[in-house]
Amino acid sequence: QVLLVESGGGLVQARGSLRLSCAPSGRTFTTYAMGWFRQAPGKEREFVATISWSGGATDYADSVKGRFTISRDNAKNTMYLQMNSLKPEDTAVYYCAARGTYFTSRSSNEYDYWGQGTQVTVSS
Repeated sequence: QVLLVESGGGLVQARGSLRLSCAPSGRTFTTYAMGWFRQAPGKEREFVATISWSGGATDYADSVKGRFTISRDNAKNTMYLQMNSLKPEDTAVYYCAARGTYFTSRSSNEYDYWGQGTQVTVSS
């Protein structure tokens, strides 16, 4: 069974930083594009960032551009989301996802595999 496992969430003060990690078990995702999404209470899941299979292409939601950085280390079969200058409105459950193509996508419908999510809470 394929499983994506997120880690690194927690409670942080505004303007602080966190780094999320996503590591799949059951298979390798080195040829898959991957992404991060988030869902705040009472809101729909939204796109955060995506990265191509090689790491050569990335894309970000406007709300996180310049503050968050998505990256991957295919040798470690792990993807990361470095989150800096965090704001209370970044509070959400963050999910990693993988899609069975090389290329990035902002649409959650185009992802095939999902993690269980990790909670990020930013206090003011």
